[in-house]
Amino acid sequence: MIGKLSGRIDSVSGSHVILDVNGVGYVVACSARTLRALGAVGEPAVLRIETHVREDAINLYGFVDALEQDWFKLLTTVQGVGAKVGLGILSGLSPEQLAQAIAAQDKAALTQADGVGPKLALRLVTELKDKVPAFLHAPVRLAAAGGGVAALPPSLAGDALSALMNLGYRRVEAYAAVSAVSSRSPAAKLDEIIRMSLAELSRKESAA
Repeated sequence: MIGKLSGRIDSVSGSHVILDVNGVGYVVACSARTLRALGAVGEPAVLRIETHVREDAINLYGFVDALEQDWFKLLTTVQGVGAKVGLGILSGLSPEQLAQAIAAQDKAALTQADGVGPKLALRLVTELKDKVPAFLHAPVRLAAAGGGVAALPPSLAGDALSALMNLGYRRVEAYAAVSAVSSRSPAAKLDEIIRMSLAELSRKESAA
């Protein structure tokens, strides 16, 4: 099995890169995110590799970091998600966006990826909601307005989310509101998070 390749970029075509490793050109399928992160033709590159062996072919899938590779392996455990669809999802959504979409059960966000329809999006959020560092199971990492990252403890995230859902808000709406509040006030207490989240939801309803 090939776990990593280090070489020079020979060419890039479509969703594949040919990586020249000591004179041997390896054809590696990658997500658009990985291809964007690679350098120009002739420059050195390192790819983490997933090797899929079939009776008629050996396919290599490359990733710029361990996080994307882990997501690829996780996505392809879901029925209906093969390697091509897995790369399509990772091309349309960053690992962080994917984690937030699944945590929020935001099926609409997932259907933006190539090859993902409503039924598959539902299967993804259903099967993966307990397998990712999701909203109720790990600190929620959210991009802050200034470009930094805010982390909300899982207990506060879960309690705030549950409170808003008990008031009749959908999980997607509640998640978005709590996410927005936590990016502005990561040190807020539960009652403050709920109050500010309700204000956020109210503003969105007024603007609709």
